[in-house]
Amino acid sequence: MNTLKAEKRTLDVKAKKLRKEGYVTGNVFGKEMKESIPVKMDAAAVDRLLKTSNKGSQIMLDIDGESHNVLIKEVDYNPLKGRVDEMDFQALVKDEVVHSVAEIVLVNHDKLESGVLQQQLEEVSYKALPSALVDKVEIDVAELRIGDTIKVKDLSLAQDKDVHLVTDPETTVVTVTESHIAIADDEDSEEAE
Repeated sequence: MNTLKAEKRTLDVKAKKLRKEGYVTGNVFGKEMKESIPVKMDAAAVDRLLKTSNKGSQIMLDIDGESHNVLIKEVDYNPLKGRVDEMDFQALVKDEVVHSVAEIVLVNHDKLESGVLQQQLEEVSYKALPSALVDKVEIDVAELRIGDTIKVKDLSLAQDKDVHLVTDPETTVVTVTESHIAIADDEDSEEAE
C-alpha cells in the first residue's frame, strides 16, 4: 500500500499561498474523527502517488508521524495550472462500509482484431468494507468482436459478494462497433480505378 506524508496545517495561511509554495492542500474526515483535519502535502510527492493511485485508492496517510488508513475521496485537478490543487481523504474504519469508485482500465487494445472500441463508462461506483476496496477494474478487450458489449454486471467487481454496486448493473461499459472508415476507403479506391 502506498504511503503519502502530510502535515497538519493551520487555517491562518491561505490555501492559495501554500499552493504557490509547492503544496497541495486537503482534508481528512471520518466517522470516528471529532472534526476533519486540514493537511498540506508536498506537490511533487502527490504527483508521484497519483502515478499509481487515484480517486478510490486506499493508501496510508502519514500525518506528522501518525499513520492513517485512508481512501482518496476527491482529487481536484487544476487544468489551467497543470497541477493538483486539493485532495480529500476519508479515514477508514475496519467495520464501516464506505462509498468508493473503481476506475475502469481497458487492456490489450492493440490485440483487438476488428471494430472500434467505445468506452462509455470511466468508473464504477460501489459500497464495500475497507477490506474489499479496489481502485481499478481491468477489462481485457483482446477477445471482443464487433457487436460485443460489456456491462457493469459483467465486471469482476460485480461478482464480488462483499461489494454492493451503486452504478446500475445494466450500464454499458464498453462496446465494439463496426468501423465505417474502412468502408469509405474501399469506395475511394474503386472510384480511383
